[in-house]
Parts: sequence; structure tokens; C-alpha cells
Amino acid sequence: MGKAKSLMLVGTSSGVGKSVLCTAFCRVFYQDGWRVAPFKAQNMSLNSAATPSGREIGRAQAVQAEACGVAPSEHMNPVLLKPTGNARTQVVVQGRVWQTQAARAYFQGDKAALWQAVVESYQQLASQYEVLVIEGAGSPVELNLKPRDIVNMRIAALADACVLLVADIDRGGVFASVVGTLALLDEQERARVKGVLINRFRGDPELFAEGVRLLEQRAGVPVLGVIPYLPDLHIEEEDSLALDSPRYVRTQGAPAALRIAIVQLPHLANFTDFDPLFLEPGVEAFFCRQPAELAGAHAVILPGTKNTIDDLRWLHRQGFMPVLQAHQAAGGWLVGICGGYQMLGQLVRDPDGHEASVPEWPGLGLLPAVTTLTAEKRTVLVHGHLWQDADVPLQGYEIHMGVTTWTGPHQPFARVRSAGEPWQAEGVVAAEGRILGTYLHGLFDNDTWRVRWLNALRRTAGLPEQAGEWQLQAVRTAAYDRLAAVLRAHVDVASIYRWLDLTPRR
Repeated sequence: MGKAKSLMLVGTSSGVGKSVLCTAFCRVFYQDGWRVAPFKAQNMSLNSAATPSGREIGRAQAVQAEACGVAPSEHMNPVLLKPTGNARTQVVVQGRVWQTQAARAYFQGDKAALWQAVVESYQQLASQYEVLVIEGAGSPVELNLKPRDIVNMRIAALADACVLLVADIDRGGVFASVVGTLALLDEQERARVKGVLINRFRGDPELFAEGVRLLEQRAGVPVLGVIPYLPDLHIEEEDSLALDSPRYVRTQGAPAALRIAIVQLPHLANFTDFDPLFLEPGVEAFFCRQPAELAGAHAVILPGTKNTIDDLRWLHRQGFMPVLQAHQAAGGWLVGICGGYQMLGQLVRDPDGHEASVPEWPGLGLLPAVTTLTAEKRTVLVHGHLWQDADVPLQGYEIHMGVTTWTGPHQPFARVRSAGEPWQAEGVVAAEGRILGTYLHGLFDNDTWRVRWLNALRRTAGLPEQAGEWQLQAVRTAAYDRLAAVLRAHVDVASIYRWLDLTPRR
């Protein structure tokens, strides 16, 4: 099978913090000198990332790979589910679109072919790395799904993994969720569970000392750590549930703040594109779902989406279209990323029904462009520079199924290329720079460009420019190290090393 030692985290439910804790363990093993990689057999998320090989995986596994100091690979997340609406989901296998299925057909159907891909990917990683940090999905004891489950305890058996059970005390019911989960595992599965992690504890952990004793007594396994609630992690989130967290909810900023509204589309994808804006001093960035929330915004962003036409129809129904057009006509700035870029044009077509239930829908009409959705998905890492200034570097990634063609003259936004491809024009700028459309995810990660764009926006808003005194990569590196330090301080890492039959190398 391969020689890698495997540590697996499963949860009492979705949203208990498995992804972040896996990231923390990845960083600990990396700091301790091990060749370590993440693995999640099946992920359901509209936040995805491109790999150097031009494949698509869940964003969380790309973040975990970065914490490991390695490049992301399609084998780190061999099955990715991307809901498209109408109870259908696009199934991505080892980074390539496999097929689109009804959700019921997927979850109730035979998964022999998918399991084969999962085993192949696991074996590939197990032969390349010394330690694998494996993440489960949801709960391992959903009894109606368990016979066809390819992501939880079946993976633990495949990898001969030491398993930790994660529970979120902040949501309540931690005793019932832990004891109930363990009770519903079969005997062999329970034997793999080495301990429990209590996540997101607020207050003095000494107040929970009696709770730890009682939980260990009932569960029959040790509580390996009580991990504090950590605000302001500055690590990209996997799940759109995070949009309800204080990090993304609008607060009243200072009167001089630059206000940037991001429309929270129903099929919003890759919302982490905008995380750098939430870190910028003097910027009030916020997600919104009502047209009235755009009032007073200096810039509005239309983000990526897994279903461009259906989200365009939603914009019409909610009354966004005239408000967005009026915002632009009054001199406001407008940015479209990926699906949002497609919405800025005259028309979006889906003649073969790849995403939508209607064959076409009019866009905002602000760009002379028509987009046609196709079966082929473009998934590439790209780099380049601004079209009009080669001294401003850009890098990012494209993940989209649409081909945009132009019906009139336009000014490209950037000049980019991917591995093995020639240089090409990308995106568009219009209305003296106040309209920007691009397929580049990760655009705001580019420090030089982000500072330049924000200062241009500040000038038009009559606000003072700022120097841009921080770098995103340094913030993320510090966040991974902070996570590892918290884990070491609150978790019995020594016992985990003992169970894995490993010792830190440094």
C-alpha cells in the first residue's frame, strides 16, 4: 500500500473544524521535519483550487498542502462534488470533470469506479510521503449513507489510520454527539479511534475539567485536547457556512473607510478570493444579498458562481440589475470575477444545458461580450502582468466552463500564460478603469496590484492613499505557524506521535 503513517480526523458533524485542525496537524508535522501531505477522499465544496498539473481540487486541501510546504495535487482530493443547482452536482474525479448527476443518483448509486480512483490516489500519496493527514467528511455514522461511504471509516481502514474524533463545543451537545458517534461505530471502527478533540472552547478550560473526566468515562477514550475558539485565523475557509461568521458580516466601518460590497450569489464559488480585502486597513468589505445594501459602496464585486445563468436570474428577481447599472452610471466601480465577469456582458448562453434550466439569459450589458458555456472546463494556473504595465506582476488560476467572445472593441486587463501555452490577452477594463472583468481567481492575492487598485479607488472616492505595508503570503505563513503553536499548547501531540510510531525530527 505504501509506507506513510496516517492520522485521520473525523467529526461528530459537518462544520466542527476538521479542515482547520487538519491544517494545524499538517503544519506541526512539516515543522517537525516530516514529508507530509493532506488527503480527503471526497469533498463537497464550491471553493476549489487549481493544481500545477491543471487539475481541480477542494480549496481546503490546497490550503493544507501549503501548510505542508508542498504543491497541491489532484490526488489530495480525488473526488470533488460541486453542486450546480436543481439537486444536481458536478462530480470531479482526480481533478477532471467526470459527469454531472442528480444528487440522489450520486449518493444512492454504486461508487465502485470512484472508490477505485480514491484507492489509486491514496496509494500515490502514501508512496510519496511519510505522513498523511486525512480528513473525513460530515459524520462517519450517517447510517443511511454509510454503506456507500467512501470518505470516512472505510478510508481509515484503507490507510490503517489512527483516528481522532472532533467535536465543536461552541454549538452545544458535545457529550451526546461524541458518545452517540462512538456508539454508532462498529467494534473495529471504534478500535481505531484513539481520542477526542474538543474544538472551539470559549473561556477558562479549567471550567471544563470535570466535563473532560465525565466524557472520558462515558466515551472510553481520552480527550486529547480542548482547543480554544480562535477568531481571526486568516486561513481560507472551505464552507460557505463561514459567510455567517463575524469575519464576513458587515460592521459599521469608520466614516473614511473604503466600502466594497460583494454580492453573495446563491451559487457563490471561491468566496475566499476576497479574503485579502477583509485584511486591508481602511477597507470595509462585506457580503450582501439585498440591493439596498449596495448604497454607499464605492465598488461592487460580482464573484464566481457555479451557475451563472441561474444567478443572473436571481439578480433580476432580487432587483439587483437596475441598481448595479445605476451604480456604474454614477461613477461607481464594478468588478466581475469568473462567473461575475460573464454577467457583465450582453448575454450568457447554455445551449446544451450544462448548468442552467434555460438556454440563455441577458447580462448586465456593460461589456460587448457574449459567453457560451461548454462541456470542457478550463483549469490552469497562470502568471503574467497588467496589459498596460509590465511592472505589475499577476498570478492566479482559472476554473471555468465558459468561452467569452467579443462583439466590439475592448481593452484587455492582463497578459498571461500558463505552462505550455503562449501569451494571451485576458479579461477587460472599461469605463476608464471603473469596470474590470477577469477569469483570474486569486486576483486580490497579488499585493502590488491590490494596493494599486485600492488606491485608484480611493482617489476617485476622495480618500487618502495607503502604502500597503503587509504581504498576504507573510500573513498566511504566520497563520499556519500560529495554528501549530495553539495545537502544541492544547493537544497531547506526544501521544499522537507515539500511536503513529514516530518521533519529531527537529
